[in-house]
Amino acid sequence: MKTKIPTFTNAAEAVPPHAWFGVSAVFHYLGPSFAVLLFPAVGVLGVAWMRITTAALVFAPWTKPWRTFAGATARDWVLLLGLGACLTGMNTAFYIALDRLPMSLVAAIEFVGTIGLALYGLRTGRNLLALALAVTGVFVLIDVRLSSDPLGLFWAFLNGAMFVGYILLGHRIAQGGATGGVERLGAAMAAAFLFIMPIGFVQAAKAVGEPMLLLAGIGVGVCSSVIPYVCDQFAMSRLPRASFALLMALLPATATIIGAVVLMQIPSTRDVLGVLLVMLGVAVHSPAPTEAKSTAEEPV
Repeated sequence: MKTKIPTFTNAAEAVPPHAWFGVSAVFHYLGPSFAVLLFPAVGVLGVAWMRITTAALVFAPWTKPWRTFAGATARDWVLLLGLGACLTGMNTAFYIALDRLPMSLVAAIEFVGTIGLALYGLRTGRNLLALALAVTGVFVLIDVRLSSDPLGLFWAFLNGAMFVGYILLGHRIAQGGATGGVERLGAAMAAAFLFIMPIGFVQAAKAVGEPMLLLAGIGVGVCSSVIPYVCDQFAMSRLPRASFALLMALLPATATIIGAVVLMQIPSTRDVLGVLLVMLGVAVHSPAPTEAKSTAEEPV
């Protein structure tokens, strides 16, 4: 009897997709919270440059993006370049918004755009109730005191719009399975590196000759764009888009908690209520019968 040799794909599929999402949810805001601490030393665009550059360098030897591009069809090129542009725009807008607004507010706005995706495919009363609870929690977290910083809100809403694009394009590249999706993600990150190069290089150059700043920037890149995006691919490859979008309701709660622990942005009673409502909505959610099909069967 032959011994079955464990592979990377088997290891990825051995863990429930919701667990991969949980890891992603933590690092999705843990990395940016560290980035905020770097803003005064390197600059917002410089930190964004270091984040994407680090991720591209980490992915390159693992995913070999040149091979992915060499074998890509014209449609694949559009998809990969589109995701690369989306990652660049999303990360840049996100960091500019974080420099001007509390993390919990930026996260709540980021989630608003995914509500439309969550509505797609939801057919059961239980899931509608879950969505209603999650949406209520998000609006409580927003705390309808409109910020006195309209420019910050603009960048926050732009980030939210591009986050929807990331979910759509991310699911598309994940349809080839967990490892195939990661390979295409590596190619998209290489494209993002080319897009970000002229945007943040000048500010990032401030870290040259400062080993601690370079290490901090590398840590931000790994925590922000490597760990969460890989975990997203493992989750997206096995979760329908509607289910994944609804699970995104966890992100405002995660952002509020991490903002309090790392950035000392202590939540109010209203914030805590919003977190509880969001978590309750996710707990109530269950996949509808039609969601048992693979994401490859879903139209985009």
